[in-house]
Order: sequence, then structure tokens, then C-alpha cells
Amino acid sequence: MDKAIAVIDMKAFYAFEECVERKLNPFTTPLAVCDPTRGNGTIVLSVSPYLKSMGVPSRCRRNELPNIEGLILAQPRMEHYVKKSAEIISIVTDIIGEDDIHIYSIDEFFVNLGPYLKMYNCTPYQLVRKIQKTISEKTGLMTTAGLSYNMLMAKVALDTDAKQKPPYIAKWTEKDVQDKLWKIKPLSKMWGISFGYERKLNALGINTVGQLAKTDKNFLKQKFGVMGEQLWEHANGIDNTDIRKKYVPKETSLSIGQVLFKDYSSEDTKLIIREMADDLTLRLRDHEQMTQRLGLMIGYSASYGGGFSHQVSLDYPCDDTDEITRDLLDLFDKYDENIPVRRVGLSFSKLSDNSHRQITLFDDEKTVEEKRALTKVIDILKKRYGKDIVLKGSALLESSTAIERHGQIGGHHK
Repeated sequence: MDKAIAVIDMKAFYAFEECVERKLNPFTTPLAVCDPTRGNGTIVLSVSPYLKSMGVPSRCRRNELPNIEGLILAQPRMEHYVKKSAEIISIVTDIIGEDDIHIYSIDEFFVNLGPYLKMYNCTPYQLVRKIQKTISEKTGLMTTAGLSYNMLMAKVALDTDAKQKPPYIAKWTEKDVQDKLWKIKPLSKMWGISFGYERKLNALGINTVGQLAKTDKNFLKQKFGVMGEQLWEHANGIDNTDIRKKYVPKETSLSIGQVLFKDYSSEDTKLIIREMADDLTLRLRDHEQMTQRLGLMIGYSASYGGGFSHQVSLDYPCDDTDEITRDLLDLFDKYDENIPVRRVGLSFSKLSDNSHRQITLFDDEKTVEEKRALTKVIDILKKRYGKDIVLKGSALLESSTAIERHGQIGGHHK
């Protein structure tokens, strides 16, 4: 194998870690990472290998868990999982250089093995086993791995083959393009093909990866543009991604979102928008950025369905919480249909450095500077002592979610 790329996944990461912390065997313990304080419809983040062996999917709802004796519902600890993930990457950097590691998610990462084979005098398979054993010895956690000649093939080997049996490694070569890759069905089982593209391809009579690989590339480009060419290349095991070339987006953005646990009226939704704008403008200033485009996404209650997503461009870059909040509320008022709300999302894009500021003819320079100085002090306090150190009185209202959100990561308990 001229090139050697591996993707390593932490097996049942959250649930496995909870079992390790409790000194329990994940393969004999019925444990699910799920907030026991929430209702039966709450999402299960991870289940132990024991529950997986019973047919329980990795992601399900609490009410879908089997009613068995000794079932453990482990409170999610997102901050702990983030730290554990960083610890794992730190362990790997003792073996593989940082430039040859690509972090894909909190529990999955790619490694470029090629440059280290002579150093360790081993095969790619042996080096993957070394990484797996080191992680296991230092953390007690188990990993699965896909190994191939590019990132795509390594990922597909992981997803479709590696997780079946010990030692949880699948090695795919060029020969496996026809022998294994082309046999994948339905199409959405292959990494990079969404359910939407699966439906569109099925409508064209393309139902397997092999059929996709044999379809004329120009026809696919005509139907799907650049994505059509990529689909054809991936179906033929082609992926020219260089793990060392880190992607730097031309235009970054910041966003925040939450799912509400009850229907919110228009007035209560405005409170949520204000609170989220407070938090996102804090992040904006922390990144030393200003925004010139605001986005608002509203999802209505399931009993009504629908919602809206709109953007507004500002006359000049801004990082002022009051101004940004006012424009977001104007955007909400413009499109609000007075329907109960369950999801709210904000985004800031068209970002620029905050070292150059523009004061309008209508601004009093002294007032602007005084407000900016006060904002800076509040930001310092929040970063040093936590966001709850300075709160608006509205945070004490029943409909407020600020304090609860500040104690969470990704919508789950820290």
C-alpha cells in the first residue's frame, strides 16, 4: 500500500467511558447515556456494546430503550467527554505528528501513517494496532479502525466492515473497490451520500455504488454539477484529499441554536432571541470580529410545522449587542406568523476584523467609547467567572433559558 491512511473511532465513546468510570464491563452492562431528568422522548446519546448486541441503535429515544433489570441511565457529561477526547488526541500525538492527524469529530480522527512506517519499522496494520493498544492502555477505552490508501476508503472500511468483530480493524485495498465498495446498498450506507442524493439517484435507476461507478461521469455532472463528479470519483474509490492540507474557509461564521422544551409565544421567543444574541455577540467579540450579516431561523411547533429562515445585511460591520439584537428582533417581527415556536437559531456571517471601526454621523463618539468600555469589562467578567456572573433581570423569568443553557454543552449537561 503506497499510501496508508487510517480513521480511528472510539467505540461507543460516551457509554464506554461511563462504564470505565464506574469500573463496569461495557460488554455486560446495560448502560445508556441519557438525561434521566428529562422526559421519555429525550435523545439517547450513546449505548453500551451490551445494549448494541441486543439490537438497540446507538442513537434512539429514551422510550425506545428495552425495559430490562439493571438498566443504567448515565447523565451526559459533555465537558468531561470533550476533555477525554483531547486526552486521546494528546496520546496519539506522541506517536503521530500533529500535521498528520485530522480530527473529524469528538470521537473520530484520521491519521496519515505513511511517514512513520520506517521510523517504527512496521506495517500500516501494525502501526494502527500500536495506536489502538496505547489508547486502550492509557484510557481503558476501545477503538475501531478503517485502513486504506485514502481517507474515503478508510472511512468506508470503518463504517461497513471494521466494527463487526475483534480486533476491530478493516483493511481495504484497490481490489476492494469492486469486491466490497461496489456492493454497498442502499447508497446512503456509503459515507458522503445523503438520503436526499440516494432518492435522486434511485430515481435515475442507480441503486448500488457499483451502478453509480459505472454511470457516465459527464451525465452525473450534468445532473448534479460538481457533486456529480465527486459522487462518481468516490464510487470508484478515488479521493485526492491531502490530510496535511488543512481547510481554511474563505468566510467564517458563528452560530447558535436551541430546541425549546415547550411551545413559546412570540413575546417569549423574543426573550430567547435576546438571550442568544447576548451569548453570540460575546463569542463574536472574543474572536475579535464584527459581523455585517445576521441570520434568524425559527422552527414552529410540530403541531403546526414549518418556520422560516431569513438574513439581513447591516450597513456596516458591528459587534454591539444592542444594535444586533434590535435588528434580529426586527427580522423576527417582519416574518413572525404568531405561531408557537420550538426551535430558534442565530447566525453571524460576513465577518471582519474589529480593529477598524466606523462611527456614523449620528453617533456621539464619547457615548460610543463609554459603552464599549463597559461592554469590555462585562466580557472580561463573563470569561473569567462564567456567563452567569452578569445576567439581565429577564434571566429570572420562567420562559428564560439562559441559566440552563450556560450549564450545558451542545444542549446537554456539562
